[in-house]
Amino acid sequence: MTNIDWTTPRFIDLPDLRMAVFETGQRSSTTPTIILCHGFPEIAYSWRHIMTPLANLGFHVVAPDLRGFGATGNPLSDTGDDTSVNLFDMQHLCDDMAHLLDALGLEEAIFTGHDWGGFVVWQMPFYHPNRTKAVIGINTPFIPRQEIDPIEIFKAIWGKDSYLVRFQEYGVAEKILDENPRKTLLASYRSPTGSNFNGDEATQKMWKNFELLNILKSDETQWPGHQLLPDAEFQPYIDAFSKTGFRGGVNWYRNFTRNWELSENFPDKIDLPCLMICAEKDPVLPPAMADVMPEHIADLETKLIKNCGHWTQSEKPDELFGFMKDWLEKRFPV
Repeated sequence: MTNIDWTTPRFIDLPDLRMAVFETGQRSSTTPTIILCHGFPEIAYSWRHIMTPLANLGFHVVAPDLRGFGATGNPLSDTGDDTSVNLFDMQHLCDDMAHLLDALGLEEAIFTGHDWGGFVVWQMPFYHPNRTKAVIGINTPFIPRQEIDPIEIFKAIWGKDSYLVRFQEYGVAEKILDENPRKTLLASYRSPTGSNFNGDEATQKMWKNFELLNILKSDETQWPGHQLLPDAEFQPYIDAFSKTGFRGGVNWYRNFTRNWELSENFPDKIDLPCLMICAEKDPVLPPAMADVMPEHIADLETKLIKNCGHWTQSEKPDELFGFMKDWLEKRFPV
């Protein structure tokens, strides 16, 4: 299989968006395409260890830089101020996937997502049920709609200084994140960042509660853990976010409340083949969050990758691919 040139995406014109995609594998009328959706702060490159192995199984595989990220960048109509925040809501994100299928001449696909991409793929059966063949969630579980605004839940769990809450105030987070993209990404791409470090109580609280904007004000030489990615694999992330900035991705977070409101009348069942792959040591999306999924998804298989943190595609790509391969070969034999 031809190696992917991660410096040269294919550009596809969608409504209000020029989407950069990376593509490999042979299209087939009998084998579904797999669409891979990344998270924050990620880009399509996060699937670098997964795409070619999937193609070698016989699948056509597409990984886009999603709206607001990488070579895709922001929507064409984005005015660069707070009036454009709604352009990053779940309706737009899922519509992008349907428009991508249209542009590729495909009726449906297996949607696979990690982190924020996981939230998107779990919503595809509601926004575009006829375009969704199956769903694979990586770290991100299907979360049934809660009774209260998710931002209030985040405040109750992690406090008002968690990045999930601080990101809500327009213009603040992106200014801090953009000051030093390398440092911002280094604060995220670390292994491990548990309580296994000798910081004072305030520092430990800062990391435990994901107070990213406070963390970025601190001395990185005192941070717990170590740089997760080797320099050669870390640099593409730095290059991408140095160019685009973080505002587009942060705007996804600013739609938590809006997405919750939009989903008010959605069902809480998914009637599709689904695979959920959890990571044992993910501090943000722990495996226990997936415990309720069997109540909502009848055709569900759940797997656990041990000794793996949040960045599963980079930390444990072989185990991740192995679980995907076993399930795909059972459910969608080539």
